[in-house]
Amino acid sequence: MAAIAFDNSYTRLPERFFSRRQPTPVADPGPVRVNHPLATLLGIAPQWLESPEGTAVLAGNAIVPGSEPIATVYAGHQFGSYNPQLGDGRALLLGEVIGADGTRYDIQLKGSGPTPYSRGGDGRAPLGAVLREYIVSEAMHTLGLPTTRALAAVTTGEQVARESFLPGAVLCRVARSHIRIGTFQFFAARQDTEALELLVAHVLERHYPDAAGDGNPALALLQRMINAQASLVARWQLLGFIHGVMNTDNMLLSGETIDYGPCAFMDAFNRDQVYSSIDHAGRYAYGNQPAITHWNLAALAQALLPVLHPDQDQAVALAQAAVDTFPGQFAREHGQCLARKLGLAELADGDQALADELFQLMEEHQLDFTLTFRRLADLAGTTPGGDGATQGAGTTVEALFEIPDPLLPWLARWQQRLAAEQTTAGERQAVMYSANPVFIPRNHLVEEALRAATEQGDFEPFNALVDVLSQPFTYNPERARFATPPRPEQVVRQTFCGT
Repeated sequence: MAAIAFDNSYTRLPERFFSRRQPTPVADPGPVRVNHPLATLLGIAPQWLESPEGTAVLAGNAIVPGSEPIATVYAGHQFGSYNPQLGDGRALLLGEVIGADGTRYDIQLKGSGPTPYSRGGDGRAPLGAVLREYIVSEAMHTLGLPTTRALAAVTTGEQVARESFLPGAVLCRVARSHIRIGTFQFFAARQDTEALELLVAHVLERHYPDAAGDGNPALALLQRMINAQASLVARWQLLGFIHGVMNTDNMLLSGETIDYGPCAFMDAFNRDQVYSSIDHAGRYAYGNQPAITHWNLAALAQALLPVLHPDQDQAVALAQAAVDTFPGQFAREHGQCLARKLGLAELADGDQALADELFQLMEEHQLDFTLTFRRLADLAGTTPGGDGATQGAGTTVEALFEIPDPLLPWLARWQQRLAAEQTTAGERQAVMYSANPVFIPRNHLVEEALRAATEQGDFEPFNALVDVLSQPFTYNPERARFATPPRPEQVVRQTFCGT
């Protein structure tokens, strides 16, 4: 009996959507970690995945019956420059399964060897890049953001040549699909209208079934993608997350975050913050992410023009009208999430200015993004003339973050604003605790875990970090070091892609 109940749909599309390819076996696969809750959701026995047989499948050394390994083709704008053919250069989609929640999921191996789209690359992944994606993608999931996820990581027993020789690994990645803006761009550039129509129908059926029967399927898809991206990137911004490579081939039609290469969470707030070692001009800096999302959506709209309307002028008008809604949608999503972070039911007149002043003070005084908001959540239990604090002694982050004097006048105005809310202080604080994590994948802790694994073969720091990040909103003082900002000598200034 198959250990994985595959139910594949993408391979039923024409062969020009992908290339069939078997993974390249590795020398000596070894287990690192299996994501038990995710495996259970997918109907796969975690214990089997941890067995030698399961490890062989995760490494690409064995194929489960029903799997149809493929590398998908796509194009994309990379740092603003169009590349007409990219594709899965080191990844293979093993197949799809229907989860216990009724959702269809892709199961993909990343680092499984060369494909027709490798462009001279080795198709492999270094261990550090695999562990980084495992850590950050699972953290994003527990933080409540749509994201690809890590089912498992395995070592290969081989070395990967990058700037130096590094231990190799394979990540088993799960997504609601791996269809990208660049997938549409690939077929649009080839004037393959039939492929565009098939792709629109496939994505709508898979991700947006509420659009069934819509008179203009391509427009319905574009509008829903705009909605999804507005929500996703607003939430990135309010967690201090910087993606690092927002190319159109890294934007999924499912609305999930993908590609955790040179990504990072900010420590001290800085609108111009860049970590990615390959983003030399700061195109994908923190403050640019909403505008880049708008740009990427315009690229999707352009790719959809041939199937939006038979009249070119009408197609352009429909596309422009849809894309023009993004700034407003983003502002609404951002405002709603920001209100929760500040303990407000909604932003009223003057609240945006109050929030903007907070960000300005955070930037001027280099305040830690995560701990500033978490400390405000601690203080939301007390308002001038209101009821007392609801958080017990020793369970706040006061020992980690002290409100600086320049922030005190702002703090008083914010507390006065909270006093005007209809909810109790305890209710507001509970909302703020659910919106303001205390544990994020801090760059210095991620690098610490990667160094231990790659240099000493020690996976304990990696496992400990993943475990802590599984409960990002619950503070335990015994885990204080995982919430503590880096010391000056620990600051990570650049993050790297493992390609």
